[in-house]
Amino acid sequence: MGALVKGLVAFFSSIVVLGSLIVALLVPDAQDILGIAFAVSILAFVLLLFWNYRGIKIQLNNTELYVRYGFFNQKSIQLKDIISCDTIKASFGRYAGIGVRYGLDGSQAYTTSFGKAVKIIPSQGRIFVFSSQNPQKICNIINSTKSAF
Repeated sequence: MGALVKGLVAFFSSIVVLGSLIVALLVPDAQDILGIAFAVSILAFVLLLFWNYRGIKIQLNNTELYVRYGFFNQKSIQLKDIISCDTIKASFGRYAGIGVRYGLDGSQAYTTSFGKAVKIIPSQGRIFVFSSQNPQKICNIINSTKSAF
């Protein structure tokens, strides 16, 4: 996701939270304030989750593929441990949604959309799938680097 989109998400999220807080402070009844504060807390939590899962960070060097999705979901695979890399379409039928998912085939997926994705088959462990705008480019780099081993 580009810097402009991230900035707009942060801007509108802060407007919603600040607007809710201003409304909460202008309401004179204590029970209403508690109710609004509870609603603002839930809204802030949802916005934090949205902000956390706003995009996937993919790093690839000569020895390792590193994929990070949010603060807590990260995966590192040594290129020498990759059997194959292919492009696929991350579909709703396979993963039943977007986010951190497990497919019907036992694979683990970090998906941000029902679109282009990279499918990694490691020598050990689960098949790993992640969304990318350039899956063919990633597979070309992995396959060419793998052939050097």
